Amino acid sequence: MVKKLDITNWNRKAHFNFYKNFDEPFFGLTFEVEVSNAYKHCKKEAYSFFIYYLYAALEAANNIPEFKHRIQDDEVLEYDKVNASPTINRDNGTFGFSYMDYKDDFKGFYEEAIMEVDRVRKANDLVPANDSSNTIHFSAIPWVKFTAVSHARNYKFSDSIPKISFGKVYKKEDNMFMPVSVHVHHALMDGYHVGLFCEYFQKNLNKEF
Repeated sequence: MVKKLDITNWNRKAHFNFYKNFDEPFFGLTFEVEVSNAYKHCKKEAYSFFIYYLYAALEAANNIPEFKHRIQDDEVLEYDKVNASPTINRDNGTFGFSYMDYKDDFKGFYEEAIMEVDRVRKANDLVPANDSSNTIHFSAIPWVKFTAVSHARNYKFSDSIPKISFGKVYKKEDNMFMPVSVHVHHALMDGYHVGLFCEYFQKNLNKEF
């Protein structure tokens, strides 16, 4: 379901009007999360680590209303849930976009995600069948311990979808960490909300789904 926000009485009205027409309204933050417990749990249960941390991030985003806001025709829409559109790396060095519905239970999400990853890896197309705005664009760059990320964007098209990237897992002392980059539309949220995402994401990685 989707509802239209009452911008007139929205506490972000001034921020929305200020940032919405910027040539580049997106801002990005990069941080690291500890993945020691999540990595060990995936090894123990034979889970795909990628799908596991993807779900942890998607679940975190679905707990923050601002990550479910989208701009359409100068209006702000709020979806009841947002889904995942992650890039899937292929053996030939290319990638494809996938689509995965968010579910409240990890196992249900995991089963469908495994099939979607397999489908995209075997395909040659780029864009998924479902490309709606109630998604989050995810990408994994497991070869690079990055400290910053930028994104290719077409400024002719309106875009307010968050973009979240994951980097190379690395060991520091006795713990494992992973860099994360989050790019979001400043008319819809601020650094505070990205901070919330970081907090929720880390909590999810510390527990077991």
